[in-house]
Amino acid sequence: MATPVEILIADDHALFRKGFGILLRDALPGVGIKEVAGFDAALDLLASSPQMTGAFLDLMMPGEDGIALTRSLREDLATPESWSSPTSTRAAIEAMPAGCIAVVDAMGVTDAGIFGDILCARMKQRGVAGLVTDGVVRDVAGVLGTTLPVWCQGGAAPPSVAGLTFVGWQQPIACGGVAVFPDDVLVVDDDGAVLIPAALVDTLVEQGPEQERMEAWIMREVDKGASLPGLYPMNAETKARYEKEKG
Repeated sequence: MATPVEILIADDHALFRKGFGILLRDALPGVGIKEVAGFDAALDLLASSPQMTGAFLDLMMPGEDGIALTRSLREDLATPESWSSPTSTRAAIEAMPAGCIAVVDAMGVTDAGIFGDILCARMKQRGVAGLVTDGVVRDVAGVLGTTLPVWCQGGAAPPSVAGLTFVGWQQPIACGGVAVFPDDVLVVDDDGAVLIPAALVDTLVEQGPEQERMEAWIMREVDKGASLPGLYPMNAETKARYEKEKG
């Protein structure tokens, strides 16, 4: 009798575990899937489950997904003294929970870096998943050296107080022309950043796997030499064939 195959999915965010589980169940019918939150829970389950044949730990790479922690900056209050304020960037970084993505409204200012290597290094140590801003950073080589994923408009030598000062966090902001609310979800990769309003997350988790399946099928058809008209987007005939092959 064959040993049943089981795969473990471990990630702190339930919505990512759910979405990835849907994809695995579709790709590997008959395989048992277990989901847990946290690395320690994953290790405990692996130690007590000899039948576990595979594990996916931390689903945030190569792209990143995380909960938005918002911050905003103003240029009219820029002074060196603002660095030691109770509402400084330093205080905000110490309040960032592990796994969040910090989204910073810099009003599109590109001649003053909002963060440098030291602040980014501290964010990395705290387990922050990434930084997204419509501004720029300074100490670019040092920031890259921290390995903190950063999405910004570039680099600038002057510090933030040359044009901006920090005024608060965990409040609605505008970043890059998009309204961002605390606890919205971001998905970021080499192509850029996409914000998902918290109210739409469950819907996308339910519908996203089907879109991935459909596009994977289309790609296989292209690899076979199929032409694009009627395939992408699908016409009625192609849609019917896809549904039949999908089962």
